[in-house]
Amino acid sequence: MMSLGMGSFVVDKLKVKIFKERKALGQAAGEAVAGKMREILRDQKELFVVFAAAPSQNEFLEELSGKSGVDWGRVAAFHLDEYLGLPDTAPQSFGHFLRVRLFEKVRPGRVHYLNGMAEDPAKECDRYAALFKDHPFDIACIGIGENGHLAFNDPHVADFNDPVTIKVVELDLVSRQQQVNDRSFQNLESVPRKAITLTMPAIFSAKVIYCMVPAITKAEAVKKTLEGPITTDCPATILRKHENATLFLDQDSAKFISDFGLKIGD
Repeated sequence: MMSLGMGSFVVDKLKVKIFKERKALGQAAGEAVAGKMREILRDQKELFVVFAAAPSQNEFLEELSGKSGVDWGRVAAFHLDEYLGLPDTAPQSFGHFLRVRLFEKVRPGRVHYLNGMAEDPAKECDRYAALFKDHPFDIACIGIGENGHLAFNDPHVADFNDPVTIKVVELDLVSRQQQVNDRSFQNLESVPRKAITLTMPAIFSAKVIYCMVPAITKAEAVKKTLEGPITTDCPATILRKHENATLFLDQDSAKFISDFGLKIGD
């Protein structure tokens, strides 16, 4: 599958792989994640995996759902974040997104959904955090936002040393506008202003991280992630410190990387 790649390199500890287009990116990421799942399940009775929900993940999720040899019955699945005040039947709900695109196809043994309609969001955060309190994520499958966010850890709320694992956050304007750009919502006014999100330490605690980031709309965030200082001004920069993280890019999302022409030939 790596024959579809155009180049690879490492920034600090972060492995970076560039592909010609997003379908090839999705195929490679799906193969890599499925392979890691099989590997871990050879040694563990249960596998804890958390997934991002966004159009950027479509090709990856389609590929992963079709992979054979993964014992999904021993998988406990989670998702990174959820809007507050949005029912799980809404197409924009992240739980709904993953249920339709992945969970109904592969049937994990356990699926833990965040409840965006919880009467007490703080209690919902506590409930969800308790589900993996004694078992860190084995694999995190994530993306990067246009403002460099991971999950809904936008720059103004991201904390690399956050004392909690899940929290309620106010979404920034760039993050909300991205949902319109992705055509998830018709206009900015219809995008929820609050969400529940796993925090930076919760995501970073995963043993292995796979980050799928296609499209030109993410090119500036990718450049900052790989070339800027490690700071919450671009939360994704922390990926460069993870011991086992891989960033999957296509030509468009990698377009603004310095020496791009040289890197795709590596």
